Amino acid sequence: MAERTLMAYFKTPWEAERAVERLRSLRLAEHAIDRFDGYPGEGVQHRDKIEYPLSADFPGLGYLTLGGNFNPDSGVLAAASVSASGYSSGGSDNRMTGRDILLTAIVDEGDYDQALRIVQDAGAL
Repeated sequence: MAERTLMAYFKTPWEAERAVERLRSLRLAEHAIDRFDGYPGEGVQHRDKIEYPLSADFPGLGYLTLGGNFNPDSGVLAAASVSASGYSSGGSDNRMTGRDILLTAIVDEGDYDQALRIVQDAGAL
């Protein structure tokens, strides 16, 4: 039978994992859970340590707060991001903020509507 791809955005990997557990009751061919970011580099959570900013040698705010690998031009733009400054995250009515976990699932075409309901019930956008 034909297959369809479902892409769902979650706030945490655990939400996505719970959705996959429920999707397994359907004809789930394959799935992947990935974290994505708009900046190059591994991110702050992958660095061995956070440097002490007064004495450390780091190229800029974007590197320090985002853990990105920026050239001087893109580093200035990254430092202006609300993710780097921490001043605003869009407010409580911003449904997109924090949805950086992508669940990609390939399901049988006949199960697609049910799979869509499952991921939405699990908190996906």
